[in-house]
Amino acid sequence: MKLSDKKYERIAYWFVLLSFILPIIYLIYRIAVISSADSGEIGVRSRADYYLMLVQCLLGVVVIHVPQFLREYLKIEIPAPLFIMYLFFLYCAVFLGEVRSFYYRIPHWDKWLHGFSAVMAGCLGFILADALNRLERGITLSPVFMALFAFCFAVSVGVLWEIYEYAFDGLLGLNMQKFMLADGTLLVGREALDDTMKDIIIDVFGSLAAAVVGYVSIKRQKKNT
Repeated sequence: MKLSDKKYERIAYWFVLLSFILPIIYLIYRIAVISSADSGEIGVRSRADYYLMLVQCLLGVVVIHVPQFLREYLKIEIPAPLFIMYLFFLYCAVFLGEVRSFYYRIPHWDKWLHGFSAVMAGCLGFILADALNRLERGITLSPVFMALFAFCFAVSVGVLWEIYEYAFDGLLGLNMQKFMLADGTLLVGREALDDTMKDIIIDVFGSLAAAVVGYVSIKRQKKNT
């Protein structure tokens, strides 16, 4: 896919992409050489930990190209600030979060990222709604409907992410949804749902914030024109 012509976007893109690709080589090596005995030692990463990092890095290599796909095939232009926000999010979520273990080192790191991603997805929702307004078929969405569309779109992205976590927890024996403790003890009832529900609630509030700000911005633009 064709990259942006803006130099700083290309530099940021390659920096983040390489931060995914280079760890993949190391992770494949670690998965190949680590033994079951090593996995049980305190302070030593398990094979499941390396599988999780590998899956996240591979996913990062794929989803980093979503803005280029939208630009090239759907003719939807992503503004430079939003593209940089997207790269920043991926870097914080995949490289810092998983590879550098910020999810465990920095309190509430994942919650901050959920809120940030919800706002970002809400912005993308407005861009998609605006693209519908620009179609030659004469579709005209009101500011309220655009805000509602952006809100629903952003929440849906958050829900799809939780489905992804649930699926790979089952397929690879991971613990992305925090349904068990570090020692393998399974949580029960509300405790087992705690992480997932908090993530969804944060997604809802982040999406709502983006929808409200976007609605107010559109109304002001219409008033000034």
